[in-house]
Amino acid sequence: MVRGKVEMERIENASSRQVAFSKRRNGLLKKAYEVSVLCDAEVALIIFSEKGRLQLQLLGHNLFTCSMEELQNIGEQLERSLENVRSIKVQLFKEEIEKLQRKLTAGIGSCSRSTECSEVVTELFIGSPTRRKLS
Repeated sequence: MVRGKVEMERIENASSRQVAFSKRRNGLLKKAYEVSVLCDAEVALIIFSEKGRLQLQLLGHNLFTCSMEELQNIGEQLERSLENVRSIKVQLFKEEIEKLQRKLTAGIGSCSRSTECSEVVTELFIGSPTRRKLS
């Protein structure tokens, strides 16, 4: 069976676009892995999704052929990357909290005497959800 030629233009349907992205990303990862094995080459592949999320996957195949120094370097790179991700996450949380606090302050300041303003208490929980009893 012969496939038809695909026109190179943006897929308008969001669901179809996501499916195509996922399939083609997996195809790219497979090809990168094949090149690395067949040609004994070091291959790096960085993919960003439509929303700007990093889609790079470190597969960890064939690590037994790496020297201790190479493994140490890979570990250090992963630690630096993890620190960068955590730093960006913390900064985004801070910005979001400041934005919400500004909205809250603006909302309280705009209350008139004829309406009651109630204090809003917000909490930010980071980590896995836990079950709490409502009091």
